[in-house]
Amino acid sequence: MRPRGGISPSFVSEQRIRQLEQKLRAKEERIVVLETENALLHLKLAECQSMIGKSSTKELPKIYVNCKRHHLHQSARSTVIQIYGAIQSLKQDIKNLRFSALTFLEDFQHQSKNSFYQVLAAVQRIQLHNEVMQTFRIKALKLEQSLLDVTERYQKEKQKRKILHNSLIELRGNIRVHCRIRPLLPFDIVPGELEFEDRPRSSSEKVVCAADDETILVKCNRPGHALINKTLQFERVYSAAETQETVFADVSPLLTSLLDGYNVCIMAYGQTGSGKTYTMLGPQPEDNFAFHLEDETALGIIPRAAEEVFRLISEKPPGSHWVEVSVVEVYNNTVFDLLVKDNCGTTTGVKRDIVTNKEGKSDVPLLVYESVKDAVEFLELVHKGLQLRVKHPTLVHAHSSRSHLVVTLTITTRNVLGDDFGDCSSQKQNKEHFFNYPHYVKDDKRTYPSRSSSPAEFLTESTEKHKQMRTKLQLVDLAGSECVGMSGVTGAVLRETSFINRSLSALADVLGAISEHCPHVPYRNSKLTHLLQDSIGDYSLFLYNNIILFV
Repeated sequence: MRPRGGISPSFVSEQRIRQLEQKLRAKEERIVVLETENALLHLKLAECQSMIGKSSTKELPKIYVNCKRHHLHQSARSTVIQIYGAIQSLKQDIKNLRFSALTFLEDFQHQSKNSFYQVLAAVQRIQLHNEVMQTFRIKALKLEQSLLDVTERYQKEKQKRKILHNSLIELRGNIRVHCRIRPLLPFDIVPGELEFEDRPRSSSEKVVCAADDETILVKCNRPGHALINKTLQFERVYSAAETQETVFADVSPLLTSLLDGYNVCIMAYGQTGSGKTYTMLGPQPEDNFAFHLEDETALGIIPRAAEEVFRLISEKPPGSHWVEVSVVEVYNNTVFDLLVKDNCGTTTGVKRDIVTNKEGKSDVPLLVYESVKDAVEFLELVHKGLQLRVKHPTLVHAHSSRSHLVVTLTITTRNVLGDDFGDCSSQKQNKEHFFNYPHYVKDDKRTYPSRSSSPAEFLTESTEKHKQMRTKLQLVDLAGSECVGMSGVTGAVLRETSFINRSLSALADVLGAISEHCPHVPYRNSKLTHLLQDSIGDYSLFLYNNIILFV
C-alpha cells in the first residue's frame, strides 16, 4: 500500500525487484536463443563434414576440403566463444541481480520491522488515549449528574429565595407609605418676607421635619391656638437632604418581586408643587421632558426602575422575557391613551373606556401597547406621553399637572428552564381579592379578552411544555391635591380640581378597604382606581411628598 504524502522504501524495493526479475527473464531468453543458434551451427558443421566426406568420394581437392573445414571450425569456435561470453555475462548479471534482491529484501524486512514497531506504538498510544477518553467520559457523566443535582438544588433554592423575599416584602406590608420631605425652593420665599421678620429662621422652626427614618414631626401653630406638635409614623421617611438614589434603594426590591410574579404599583401622592413629578421622573425643564441619562444622580423612580428591570431581565435566559409599555392619563375621570398615532405618525391622545372582564379584572380595550427592548426605548415612549399630558398654571404651581399619569410596564415571562411558577401562584391565590385563575394558551395565542386584561396570570399550554406569566408594573404620577382658595383656579381649571380631588378621595377609600380587609373594595368609584385595580393590591408603594412650610 502506497502511504499518503510520499513513496515508502518497501514500495521502491518491490519495484526494483520486479525490474531485475524482468532483466533476468530477458537474459535467460537470450541464452536459449544463443543455445539454439549453437545447435544450428553444430548441425551445419555436421552437414559440412558430411559434404566433405562426400566430396572426398567425388575426388575433391583435399586442400579445398581442409580449408573449408578449417574455416568452418574457426567460425564455429568464434560463435561458441561469443555464446560462452554472453552466458558468463548473463550469469554475472543474475548474480548481481540476486545480490541486489537480497539487499532490497533485507532493507524491506528492516523497514517493515520498524514500521511494525511504529504501528504497534501508535496502537498502544491509541489504546492509552481511549482509556483516557473513557476516564474523561466517566468524569463527564459524573459532572453531568452533579450538574443536574446542582441545577435541581438551585431551582429549589431559587423557589425558597422567592418565597423568603416575597414573605419579607409582605411582612413589611403589601401597601406601604413612604414620606419624602421637599426642601425649600427659591419660589417658596415670598418677597419681603425676610424684612418682615426681626430674626432669621432656624431649622427648629420648620413646620415639618424628620424625627427619624420612620417618624415626622409636624408643628401646628394656628393663630389663636396653642402650639401643638404632632408625630406621624410611616414605613420610611426621607429627609430633605436624601437623594433620588436613596429613595430608589427602597423601591428596587419590589422589582425583584415583579419578576417573581407579583404586580407592583408605585405612585407619588401629595399636594400641588410638593415634588411628585421630580420624585417619579426627575427634573423636568419647562417644555422639555427629555431624560438625561448621563445625569444619573437626578433620575427619578421611573427611569431608574426601567433600567433596573432590564438589568434583571438581562440576567435571565435570552428570549424568556419580553416587555410592553402603555402610557395613559386620567383627566377629568376619563382615560386617554397617549401612545396612539394618527395617519401622519404623530402621537395623539385618544379616549378609552375601562371594562371589567369575566375574571373580574380591569381591561382597557384597544389600548396601545408598544414592545420595548431596553430602557432607552421605554423612556422615549414615556417622553412622548409626557408631551401630551394636560398642564395648567395655578397660583400654587406654574406647571401644575391636571391629570394622573399612569405608565404601565407589562412583562411576559416564558418558562424556558423549568422554573416553577407554582409557589408564587399559590401565594398569590391565598390573597383575598386577588385570586388569579389560570388561563390556557395554545401556539402562543392568548385566550383572555385583551392584552391588558389580567396581569400576573399564569398561562399554561395543555401539553405543559411552556408556561407563561404576565406581571404588571404601574408607575403613577398622581395629580396634586389642592385647596381651591389657595390655588385660585376658576372655570375649566376649577372643574379639573374637582375631578382630581374626587379621584384621590376614591383612591383613599380603596386603600382603606384593602387595609381593613373589607369584603367589597370600591374600585369602580373612579376611573383611576378601576385602572389600577390589577396592581394596587399586590405590592403598592405610596410616596407622600410634603412641602416644608415656615411659620
